[in-house]
Amino acid sequence: MEDITQLSYALDTFYFLMCGALVMWMAAGFAMLEAGLVRSKNTVEILTKNIALFAIACTMYLLCGYQIMYPGANEGGIMPLFGTLLGTENSVESVVADGDDAPYYSLRSDFFFQVVFVATAMSIVSGAVAERMKLWAFLLFAVFMTGFIYPVQGFWKWGGGFLNEAGFQDFAGSGVVHMAGASAALAGVLLLGARKGKYASNGAVNAMPGANLPLATLGTFILWLGWFGFNGGSQLKIADVENANAVAQIFVNTNAGAAGGVIAALIVARLLFGKADLTMALNGALAGLVAITAEPLTPTALGATLIGAVGGALVVFSILALDKLCIDDPVGAISVHGVVGIWGLLAVPLTNSDATLGAQLLGIGSIFAWVFGASLVVWGVIKVIMGLRISEEEEYEGADLTECGMEAYPEFTSKS
Repeated sequence: MEDITQLSYALDTFYFLMCGALVMWMAAGFAMLEAGLVRSKNTVEILTKNIALFAIACTMYLLCGYQIMYPGANEGGIMPLFGTLLGTENSVESVVADGDDAPYYSLRSDFFFQVVFVATAMSIVSGAVAERMKLWAFLLFAVFMTGFIYPVQGFWKWGGGFLNEAGFQDFAGSGVVHMAGASAALAGVLLLGARKGKYASNGAVNAMPGANLPLATLGTFILWLGWFGFNGGSQLKIADVENANAVAQIFVNTNAGAAGGVIAALIVARLLFGKADLTMALNGALAGLVAITAEPLTPTALGATLIGAVGGALVVFSILALDKLCIDDPVGAISVHGVVGIWGLLAVPLTNSDATLGAQLLGIGSIFAWVFGASLVVWGVIKVIMGLRISEEEEYEGADLTECGMEAYPEFTSKS
């Protein structure tokens, strides 16, 4: 029996770590997607934001975020349990289920899996505020988002807080991760304002196409791949028949949701614009993935396809609606992760009998109110202290030169 326990522990820990690595790879997906969807003069700056935010998220979650989100590990302590994460002699090594003496998996594998999630939430903010925000203002916000704002609402559900007690269901984070990131992004965008020239005085929307759609497409495929770790790892275990079958179902449903999102977005775009819009198809894939993330286990594969398809159709209309409201989101992050994140949460009761509409609405309202409100305050303080926006001249020249002092494609702009 002891040998079986050790084998199960090793397998579950390894699976957890590999899923975390897949989610970490999503950071590359966000970087490529956003770099492809911004103009060439802002490419270096957005790549800098993506790698810097990942490092900040990892550090802040290590210092305080994990302890805020999962306070039980410290048995009521005030300061973070640094020994758990830094490997001191008396550190806790394993996660053990309530009422069960057998360890599930390494505590450090749990931390690693959780830290890449908080980085994902912060990556959502990056694209929405692209092309006009000061680099250091963004990075300062990342400190507060990843170290405090995200962990508080994460505790409400995954740390055993009041949303979990109320029956709110969010399997892998349509709300806790995606809607939270979009809520923070929306607060920043409202204070930041639109890019110069995006909206005409008569209400017309001027297109500002991205510089590299092949790169954006690559980023989408990377995110699609990483999502198998995102949703599959959230099962937490794989080393028995029941959990292995559940993981397989989650993988199938995750893939089906993305496929449904692409197809629906393409069809809707064709009906609205008369053309097959690649950027809408890319956002459709991500919307399908966000939609199925709230509950990737209980639907059938066809049900997951339909849930993703609704998300794919919804994201097209949402992007158009935000443009009508003059809310400038260069990559569609608020629509993909926020609007469709809400749809994913509302769809959970359709297939999960443990979910109720009331609990889902409570979760949606609570997460949005906290993250949007707290983010609005933090963005506002940063705006007063150092300003949020680069100057009009710097925006015209591009954030690459003004914020980073280099260009992504110098051979195309060199005058020599």
